[in-house]
Amino acid sequence: MFPYHPAKGTGIPVRREDERRCAERASRQEKRLKNLLKGAKLPYARTLEEYDFLRLPSLPKEQILSLAQGDFLRRQENLVLLGNSGTGKTHVAIGIAASCVAAGYSVRFTTALTLAQELLLAQDEHRLPRVLKSYDRYDLVVVDELGYLGLGPGGAPLFQFFAERYERKSVCITTNLEFGRWPEVFGDATLTEALLDRLTHHAHIFAFKGESYRFAREERQNDDRLDPSIRQREQGGGGIFEEQPGGVFC
Repeated sequence: MFPYHPAKGTGIPVRREDERRCAERASRQEKRLKNLLKGAKLPYARTLEEYDFLRLPSLPKEQILSLAQGDFLRRQENLVLLGNSGTGKTHVAIGIAASCVAAGYSVRFTTALTLAQELLLAQDEHRLPRVLKSYDRYDLVVVDELGYLGLGPGGAPLFQFFAERYERKSVCITTNLEFGRWPEVFGDATLTEALLDRLTHHAHIFAFKGESYRFAREERQNDDRLDPSIRQREQGGGGIFEEQPGGVFC
């Protein structure tokens, strides 16, 4: 005979009932994580383990990896990743976001221009308070590519978005502009100063100082395509393959 008593009212042995409940919890958890990942709208899959920290030795690897647990979200802290184009800021932002999803947090990825346009349209249609409130469901909002394009009139509602989340929810911003150049994006020095005061009050700020990954990869690919005689002349110096300064800041 089975050595366990049936669960009351089921006729199922206790161990089997526990296993069933455990499987149901696991199924619900898996479904929830899938929904969180779908809702995050990450543009592509990236992990922090895939990021080559050796290329940017000044970047604090252990500090960034510790963010993957999502503890900073419970403290409503922000992340600002700034530096050269092509150094992997978006990769790291997606990696952190994906890790936070895996830890059970709600995340949303967007670009600065897309978010600004969404908020500006909502403002024109008198829906801005409702749209701003809809973002309260997310523990973390990743705002990518701030500074690549001017926001025009969308700068004001984007400021309001950041102000609404201050000390309530977290944001992660990637930008190619130093803080001193942010007025170029928002078009108002006073508004920008107030924004930076809020964003950096409780923030982890990481400077990505180094050569563009894409620039370096293209150079290597070009080298691989050279035939041996051309490569030999290049190594000897002179000609059209003279060394060019690395790094692109745009």
